[in-house]
Amino acid sequence: MPRSERSPLLLAGLLAAAGVAHFAAPRPFDATILGGLPGTPRTWTYASGAAELALAAGLALPRTRKAAALATAAFFVGVFPANVKMAADWRHRPAPQKAAAFGRLPLQVPLVLWARGVARNAEGRS
Repeated sequence: MPRSERSPLLLAGLLAAAGVAHFAAPRPFDATILGGLPGTPRTWTYASGAAELALAAGLALPRTRKAAALATAAFFVGVFPANVKMAADWRHRPAPQKAAAFGRLPLQVPLVLWARGVARNAEGRS
């Protein structure tokens, strides 16, 4: 399978794994939810997990891939504030945890670019 065909499936797998994790172990995700949002953190955790699963399904299907990839890029931008909150909250934790939290911040850029690349490669395919 060529790289251009694997890429959307790998991104879908990443999102699916993250989505499942939101349901299997929600507590760490609850802690990243910004205060001031309506509802409970757990509701937002489950909603974001469901969104990740839906995006994964959309990426896996060629007919919906372009729209799902663009939505995925927007999703990665949208969850960035939660990653900033996590980094701020974890700034006094042991070095490995702090490094993981701060390492997530620049990781958002390649994730957004990856999703945009999947959308670009899906153009013209139906």
